[in-house]
Amino acid sequence: MTRQSPLDNMETWLDQMSRQFEEAAQRWGTGLETWSTEMPLPRIDLVDADDEFVVTADLPGFEKDDVDVYITDQTLSIDAERSEEVDESEANYVRRERSQKSVSRRLRLPSEVDDQDVSASMTNGVLTVHVGKAEPVSEGHRIDID
Repeated sequence: MTRQSPLDNMETWLDQMSRQFEEAAQRWGTGLETWSTEMPLPRIDLVDADDEFVVTADLPGFEKDDVDVYITDQTLSIDAERSEEVDESEANYVRRERSQKSVSRRLRLPSEVDDQDVSASMTNGVLTVHVGKAEPVSEGHRIDID
C-alpha cells in the first residue's frame, strides 16, 4: 500500500479554488467597480473638519437641478433623480429611448449639527455639502446634593 502525500492533489485543489473565485466575482463583482447610476447608493466621503462636517458624494450623470439635499436632526439625506429621453428618426424608422435614474443616501452625522449652517455645491457630478457643527448646549455644571 502506497501512502499518498497531501500535496499530490494540490493542483486539483488550486484549480477548484480558482473556479470558485471566478464564479463569485461574476456573481458579486470585485468590489472595485466604479460607481454608476445603476448602483443603489452614491459613494461618499465624510470628513470631520474642526467646526464642520464635509460630505462629498459622487453623482455621475446628474446635474444640480436633479439633486435634493435635506438635513434633519443629525441625518443628511441626498436624493437624485433624472429622466433622459432621446428621439432619433431616419427615413421610415423612428426610435425613442427613455430612462429614469434615481439614487438616494441617508447619512447619520457623528454629532449634533447646526441645520441653519449648511451649504452645498456641485461640480462635474461631485456634490459637496458643508454642515456646521452645533455648539454644545452646556458644558455641564456641578449639582449640589441636598
